Amino acid sequence: MKTPTIRRAVLPGVAALALALTGCAASNEGGSDETGGVEAGTLSGQYTVGGASSQEAAQLAWTTGFADVQPDVTMTYEPIGSGGGRENFIAGGYMLAGSDSYLKDDEGELTDATERCGGEEPIEIPNYVSPIAVIFNVDGVDELKLSPETLGAIFAGDIKQWDDEAIAETNPDADLPSAPINPVHRSDESGTTGNFTNYLATRAADTWTAGELEVWPKEFGGEGAQGTSGVVSAVTDGKNAIGYADASQAGDLGKALIGVGDDFVGPTAEAAAKILEVSPKAESAGDNQLIFDLDYNTEESGTYPIVLTSYLLACMTYEDQAEADVTKAYISYILSDDGQEFAASEAGSAPLADSLQEQAMAIVEQISAG
Repeated sequence: MKTPTIRRAVLPGVAALALALTGCAASNEGGSDETGGVEAGTLSGQYTVGGASSQEAAQLAWTTGFADVQPDVTMTYEPIGSGGGRENFIAGGYMLAGSDSYLKDDEGELTDATERCGGEEPIEIPNYVSPIAVIFNVDGVDELKLSPETLGAIFAGDIKQWDDEAIAETNPDADLPSAPINPVHRSDESGTTGNFTNYLATRAADTWTAGELEVWPKEFGGEGAQGTSGVVSAVTDGKNAIGYADASQAGDLGKALIGVGDDFVGPTAEAAAKILEVSPKAESAGDNQLIFDLDYNTEESGTYPIVLTSYLLACMTYEDQAEADVTKAYISYILSDDGQEFAASEAGSAPLADSLQEQAMAIVEQISAG
């Protein structure tokens, strides 16, 4: 059994959701023909991978759908967070991992991952694009419009009341309560936090002064919660609460409209997908890496700016043939039309653009054992 050397607990409810998805997969016309050249039905074994909790719902769909393509393979995804996923991948515990940010060398992660992959730079490809929703549960408020500057001030702890004039200015028709704001953030190291704070640092530098970071700054206060599901639960159960989470897991919570140019845009998959069309590839990207620096300053109509582009990390070469074949086949399924459509229907993600899909597949097809 392939299991990671560094293990953490799987979040509650995963098993139940997996059972629910089984019926969906059965109606998915047998999964995808895209197997990266690995013949369907020829692989076997049990494999555990993991990482970004934002991918949890999509990964449940993918692991279930992949079972139609390779019925003798059991894939399990542990939603332990981006930091944990990268840590396990670098340590060799995961043969592939999910991360809500691409590898950088600020703390030597890219160098360590390259060493783990036998001296070759790791594969980094986008597999999941979804809006980060600003979720809220505020008495008497069904719609909430926030400018980037106001959003930054709320999470920095400088705007403390819901009827503050900065919130009232963009919500003249809302019955804002005279009540304290309860801001909820991730307590664990999180790529979602990294993407969210990167947006704030870019668009609201006057009110959000902490910059981009994956661990929440204690001096800004607020309530911490573990993982995406923890933030959603805290906002759901809290009073006059606001938080940030992958939109696919926001459920029936209110989702704020964010100021973009002269408009306020909601976190739909379609609006989120548009930002990659206007964003440049990262300057540090190598031949094996499709990584992007999102253009948070865009004023493109209908574009939602707070977007999570989640990546898969893998090696180009594996010592074990079975790991190479399963990694290649599984990622190929995720990137296929069937895989992307299944995740869109089950997790609310935005399917990758055709050109991006093709570029990613060209990289994955090179995975081999050596």
